[in-house]
Amino acid sequence: MTKVHDTIIILDYGSQYSQLIARRVREANVYSRLVSWSTPAEEVLAYQPNGFILSGGPNSVYDDGAPTLPDYVIESGVPVLGICYGMQLLARRFGGQVGYSQHREYGPAMLQVDVTDDPLFRDWRLEIGDLQQSDNNLQSPITNLQQVWMSHGDKVEALPSGFRPLAHSDNSPFAAAADVARGYYAVQFHPEVVHTTQGARLLSNFVHHICGCGADWNPANFIEEQVGLIRAQVGNGRVVLGLSGGVDSAVAAALIHRAIGEQLTCIFVDHGLLRQGEAAQVVETFQREQGMHLIAINAIEEYLEMLQGITDPEQKRRLIGEKFVRIFEREANKLGQIDFLAQGTIYPDVIESAGKGKKDAHVIKTHHNVGGLPDDMDFELVEPLRELFKDEVRTVGSALGLPDSIVWRQPFPGPGLAIRCLGEITWERLERLRLADAIFVDELRQAEMLRLGTQQSFAVLLPVKSVGVMGDGRTYQEVIALRAVTTEDFMTADWARLPYELLAKVSRRIVNEVAGVNRVVLDITSKPPGTIEWE
Repeated sequence: MTKVHDTIIILDYGSQYSQLIARRVREANVYSRLVSWSTPAEEVLAYQPNGFILSGGPNSVYDDGAPTLPDYVIESGVPVLGICYGMQLLARRFGGQVGYSQHREYGPAMLQVDVTDDPLFRDWRLEIGDLQQSDNNLQSPITNLQQVWMSHGDKVEALPSGFRPLAHSDNSPFAAAADVARGYYAVQFHPEVVHTTQGARLLSNFVHHICGCGADWNPANFIEEQVGLIRAQVGNGRVVLGLSGGVDSAVAAALIHRAIGEQLTCIFVDHGLLRQGEAAQVVETFQREQGMHLIAINAIEEYLEMLQGITDPEQKRRLIGEKFVRIFEREANKLGQIDFLAQGTIYPDVIESAGKGKKDAHVIKTHHNVGGLPDDMDFELVEPLRELFKDEVRTVGSALGLPDSIVWRQPFPGPGLAIRCLGEITWERLERLRLADAIFVDELRQAEMLRLGTQQSFAVLLPVKSVGVMGDGRTYQEVIALRAVTTEDFMTADWARLPYELLAKVSRRIVNEVAGVNRVVLDITSKPPGTIEWE
């Protein structure tokens, strides 16, 4: 493999934060790749990594069968940063002691940096604004005390020979340590989460000042690299892409179109599961404005018939994914020889579907772009966005010249309203949900909270009914749940604190304007423990 850019390899030990590590490294303009700790050495070393980061994980290093530190990491001679479980792996590997902590640390803790001249803690300080917010009574700057996020039950009790302590917390005497001569660094806390106030800076210090990486990974480089890869994969072949109008498929279409032009045919399948007005908008934007070869298919009746009586969300996803491909195959036969199927699959889709190469992943939900594809599919896949997070997809879309109306469109699941219409799918229930969702989005837009106040917001139609009173009569109708979240990376999210006046107006409009709904509730669950979508 020809080395294109500096690379940091993150070995995943099952931490819920592993994807955040990859994202933080990329924010420092360094390419990162997340792989399982059990990935074969030759596959990992083919990337010629400049450094390794070992993620946290749920295991204890002294348990039978616990994940281990591969020999090739040490033999590579490049710097290594161990985080939480990764720190314990390093300590145990070189003769340190790891033990069960009587006082587990889960949540915020204060870190005292004892060695401020170490490159890992370069420029580690409170900004003036942070200082004022943390304690208005402080009069002098603090340069070595920071909030970090702890999440561990075990801890390092004795450092290996050659390691020196760098920082401590009340419960972790070795909250950070290093063997500078060999380039081994370890932290007990999680620098990748936003609750560690200077975590992004610490990771940037590691990749730039310890690993020596240049800031050579950016959207322009990614586009150039992917254009070359697409051309090499496709050759003179023809590609068909399912264009939903969402951010991911739109950016994939623009990127592939830049690479191979008229060899790409976009097929838009109107399955009746889109939001209000989306079908017409897709055709207008991509066929007429972007000038792409777009074929629009009305498959509403096919999908409704297929989904009749189906209530299980995983079955919905599988059926929709299979129908999606079958329609493509049918249309491809009309077009002549089609060799490739392009998709807007992005990295969280792969992670949550326990994609290939992720032996230790657990399936959270099946994405129709990944897990719902039938085994006998006739196409080879083209997935240029497969390693990008959502924010990176948007950045690439802007660099490709797509309009903000597309780039900043809120995420929408591949199966569409089928997984927001809980229970049985009928046209009447879909129309009910469509209108309620449009009202919610319209009010958020008018309040200027659709983009700045929330990153994803939508309505969900519940498969339950409740008693209500309208006029002088009793009603027994369905319930709408409102879901709005704030997030930086879509791997974790918090529920949006929307103004009461806005919520009251949305509720009033939905009950008055949407036939068959007499109650509106608000979802105030964060991710984790919930997911952003309900199904």
